[in-house]
Amino acid sequence: MSKPVNAYLHLHAEGVGVVIDLAEGRLPAVLHWGADLGALTVADAQTLALTGVHVIAPNIVDEPVRVALLPEARTGWLGRPGISGSRGGRDWSPAFTTTALVIDGVDQDANGETPVLLERGTAEATVLAVDDVAGLALELRIGLTPGGLLRTRALLRNTGADAYQLDDLVLAYPVPPVARELLDLAGQWGRERSPQRRALTVGTHLREGRRGRTGADAATVLHAGTPSFSFGSGEVWGVHIAWSGNHTHLAERLSTGEQVLGGGELLLPGEVVLAPGEHYSSPWLYGSYGEGLDGVAHRFHRYLRSRPQHPDVERPVTINVWEAVYFDHRLPPLLELAEIAASLGVERFVLDDGWFGSRRDDYSGLGDWTVSADVWPDGLHPLVDRVKDLGMQFGLWFEPEMVNLDSDVARAHPDWVLATGGRMPVPSRHQQVLDLGNPDAYAYIRDAIVAMLAEYRIDYIKWDHNRDLVDAGSGPAGRPGVHAQTLAVYRLMDEIRAAHPGLEIEACASGGARVDLGILERTDRVWVSDCIDPLERQQMLRWSGQLLPPELLGSHIASGVSHTTGRSHDLDFRAATALFGHLGIEWDLRRASERERAELAEWIAFYKRERGLLLRGDLVRVDFPNASLTASGVVSPDRSRAIYSFASVATHETALLGRLRFPGLDPDRRYRVAPVLVGSAPSGLLPPQWWGVERDHSAYLADLHEGHAPRLRQVGEHLGVELPGSVLVHTGLVDARVNPDHVLLYSAEAVD
Repeated sequence: MSKPVNAYLHLHAEGVGVVIDLAEGRLPAVLHWGADLGALTVADAQTLALTGVHVIAPNIVDEPVRVALLPEARTGWLGRPGISGSRGGRDWSPAFTTTALVIDGVDQDANGETPVLLERGTAEATVLAVDDVAGLALELRIGLTPGGLLRTRALLRNTGADAYQLDDLVLAYPVPPVARELLDLAGQWGRERSPQRRALTVGTHLREGRRGRTGADAATVLHAGTPSFSFGSGEVWGVHIAWSGNHTHLAERLSTGEQVLGGGELLLPGEVVLAPGEHYSSPWLYGSYGEGLDGVAHRFHRYLRSRPQHPDVERPVTINVWEAVYFDHRLPPLLELAEIAASLGVERFVLDDGWFGSRRDDYSGLGDWTVSADVWPDGLHPLVDRVKDLGMQFGLWFEPEMVNLDSDVARAHPDWVLATGGRMPVPSRHQQVLDLGNPDAYAYIRDAIVAMLAEYRIDYIKWDHNRDLVDAGSGPAGRPGVHAQTLAVYRLMDEIRAAHPGLEIEACASGGARVDLGILERTDRVWVSDCIDPLERQQMLRWSGQLLPPELLGSHIASGVSHTTGRSHDLDFRAATALFGHLGIEWDLRRASERERAELAEWIAFYKRERGLLLRGDLVRVDFPNASLTASGVVSPDRSRAIYSFASVATHETALLGRLRFPGLDPDRRYRVAPVLVGSAPSGLLPPQWWGVERDHSAYLADLHEGHAPRLRQVGEHLGVELPGSVLVHTGLVDARVNPDHVLLYSAEAVD
């Protein structure tokens, strides 16, 4: 038998340090996860481990409890154990010994009597461990990305002679006692990702997702931080489970003082039973540490942007026709929409639900993925060809995982519906779920989509998922099927993308109910919400950015009256809100006036000019104590340029807001800050003196009266002020006054 591993691993990058204790053959434990500690010696690592050993307090176990990445009940850890499972009641409390350490594919000589310190900067380590008595083998993968994002996952293998039922597997990162406040996200359809705070007290803050998809109410990122941490201040630690099925996030504080953040997949009863030789792989647990919530978000964004498959910065301006035509698919109106969209600078045209089978409403046809001959006697070719002739990409809506019972496929294969107990699950949106764990159902869906991609020049799929998985049983026995369904969806997307490398996929799930890093490994953006009301979107974009950078957030300019809330908003508010994401349009442009179309064209042109900054800059969110203002911006990585948005979202409690700060700029550089006015002036605009606009200037007042942006914006070099970055970051400037539900944009340009 191999000697146990005896080592310490020190990883560090971008201001983050992680020290892992692998001494004496024990499972890896995190000694430090936080600010970079600089160079360490093996003696430093040993002392760091020693200084973290708790005293033996009364009425606890007689040996210090050591919390591993996979917490072990056998050590006296009384929180949630890393593994729950058994062989009919046996082998339920494993005791692993590490046997090998592999870093970036190279075996390490780390099995000696004397521990070694392995300094690696960024790396991915694999720790191998066994419990021969329980008949289990474990692989723990631990990595630190170049941007400083910590990630781990576990692979558990059954090496015994009979089956092992795995009920739960969670990983956990310890957080220091200064982290005493929690923040995660909740929400519902049409209001995804709403923040909620609470104290980290003794006990467990448990967020379980049992929807079979990530969920509009998912925790998304579970944070622990120093009291009153904000976007720009306080130490903050956050975790995210990269999984699109049932899942768990947890924060746990024990009465003995230890506290952890962690999570994993939530397994249904009997869902994973490992035959001899079989294994289970957990989802990745991502951990991000930073100064303030922005610091945590930046690590997620940098990791995503570092991926080879990440979409480039020239994200095409998109129009989706759902709110323009709904199920009314007639060629002439759609061609008219395409003509108008192209004339305004739109670069992608997406045909939504209703093009297939008997799908004239949401009661029938779902699952019959052939073009409806009744609606499209010549197929989609006339529309696709015209869209292409106009220089636009063509996108098409699918909902591959779902089926109406009133469909040809459901009538032919009722056994393809996920169900259990000899009953049909309760319907949702008049639909059920196809069992993609069934090889025949999987092949049918894959072949249908591939056939459409082969016949038509489709550049983009809007991949929808409009219901939760309830009673999701698979096969004749109706065994729990969410785990297999999630893996099958991943495999399906991977196969389609491999066959069509240039294809983009948007993850849509009743809006934003499938937003996680598991689905983002195989998709190119998410649909933030079915609600495009800009007032609601101000908050949803703000908090969706805690995990995803702007270029992955589908952000559309809505119609004047919101289809979901009934609110009315001027175009400047709708467009300025949508600007901070992957821009699109969800509006029947046939009904737009000539003036609205001209103004929309200005916004599209502005977005195209600035998307290199908007979609690659560092997101900053301005801390402001008054809920009437939502302020954020993007700053170029070299901090030479920035665009800020100050959105008035309610009536202020005071007549003036005072000075507003511009975070993210370099305090040691000088900048010219100026208003950015596109299209019509915001309603109620009263500019401050530093803009350089005379209040009684006749041209300015005439333009303002007509609802246009002031003509003086055409000579923008004369507007604004020049100041050191230190003043802009720490003191700020008085904002202009506008009516509620309007936005003011500012640019900051380095002048040195």
